[in-house]
Amino acid sequence: MLRFETASEAETIALGEKLARQVFPAHGVVLLTGGLGAGKTTLVKGIVRERAPSFREEVSSPTYTLIHEYGDPVTVYHVDLYRLDHERELATLGLEELLDRGALLVVEWPEKFPRIWPVRRVDVRIERGPGDQRSVTVLESQAL
Repeated sequence: MLRFETASEAETIALGEKLARQVFPAHGVVLLTGGLGAGKTTLVKGIVRERAPSFREEVSSPTYTLIHEYGDPVTVYHVDLYRLDHERELATLGLEELLDRGALLVVEWPEKFPRIWPVRRVDVRIERGPGDQRSVTVLESQAL
């Protein structure tokens, strides 16, 4: 388990860069949990800056589009499941195909569908503190 504290948006982005460089696998699954406004998409901004630098200014929450792709070829898939309520809706996303594409799959709101995630993954919990402070906990469910 790794635990980090950030005190600003810039620090949370920098942490995303560091995790993408030093902790996260080249391809695999990273599950981001935390309440609304916790900083999940902010952390993804850093991940994309490290893994797909030419897309660094384009990172936004895929709440309505559900999936954003970053890199050419794609190195990061950013998925947001907030608006989905049923597992049958997941089938239309093709998540299993994305897992086979050799990229990092970063998922917001994975707790809505806990049974579908692979055992080999990285779980990240982001908790909001006062102001822009964040507490970020990283757990590897199995060695990657």
